[in-house]
Amino acid sequence: MAASTIITLKLSSFFSLLLLLSISGVSSHSHQNALRGTIPPTCKRLECPTFDAIEMGDGYEIRHYNNSTVWMSTSSIQDISLVQATRTGFRSLFDYIQGKNNWEQKIEMTAPVITEVSASKSSFVVSFLVPKENQANPPPAKGLHVQRWKNVYVAAREFGGYANDSNVAVETAALRASIAGTDWSGAIDKSHRDGHVYTVAQYNDPLEYDNRVNEIWLLFEMETERHAI
Repeated sequence: MAASTIITLKLSSFFSLLLLLSISGVSSHSHQNALRGTIPPTCKRLECPTFDAIEMGDGYEIRHYNNSTVWMSTSSIQDISLVQATRTGFRSLFDYIQGKNNWEQKIEMTAPVITEVSASKSSFVVSFLVPKENQANPPPAKGLHVQRWKNVYVAAREFGGYANDSNVAVETAALRASIAGTDWSGAIDKSHRDGHVYTVAQYNDPLEYDNRVNEIWLLFEMETERHAI
């Protein structure tokens, strides 16, 4: 069997399992997770976004993502469940990387896949990190659009296991509590007045039961630049 066929079958199995799974309903800086100071296993074999670590706090990390962070994103998905909405978004993104785009071009898989949650908590946007080789001119596709980050700051909190509708709420509350009263809280509150609540980043294949890495992200802007630690 050709190597390309084996890779396609592995990706197909990965996403098929991800879509049907009912368990839950290489960065430039090491991630802080259950194995503190380690890189998520997925980032050892797949491309992950790079960032500068600005501050490591008690229960949070402040990052600055560079201008080469490009995402292919779904349209807004209406659902009552983050798990179900993410599953729906994955279908479109998996089709996209398999060549169901305007140019019939296959795209390499990356990590993480992120889900943005709106203020109503019933509207979601699911995004796939565009590989560097495709970022200058990503293949267009119906129902998908490109997001190009510029000087985006992120307050991040990591947690293990499978992300689900219950634990993401708990982890988001813990992240907000940990940054309350810090130098970052004002900028975060100001950036979230438009109704954006949080983003969930998932790094692992569903078959990876151990050392799983998920993150809650609060995206924000800074009026003045901060330097990495």
